Amino acid sequence: MDNKQIEEHIIKKYQNDEKMMVLIFAQWCVNNDLDPEELYKTAYPYQVKNEALKEAIELTVPKEESDEISVQTVIHVLQLFGNDDLASVVQFNVDQKKI
Repeated sequence: MDNKQIEEHIIKKYQNDEKMMVLIFAQWCVNNDLDPEELYKTAYPYQVKNEALKEAIELTVPKEESDEISVQTVIHVLQLFGNDDLASVVQFNVDQKKI
């Protein structure tokens, strides 16, 4: 692999990981009867539509069909990608709803 191919591979891997992070967040919301778009809007009120979130929501399954996702997991993956504001909103909802 040359440098360009390595760079493209790294970018693609990051994008795939980011999609997985968004899906984990969206599924956690579904599992806990929360609206992922509302939580996202609370964290990032000035951001226009998020296509990755829209795509992830379409991939979620009913909570009865989903594996459990712990709050620690969702907060950790959000923070790994620098979504500290969204992680704070998740934590706030957990504290308020006693999830």
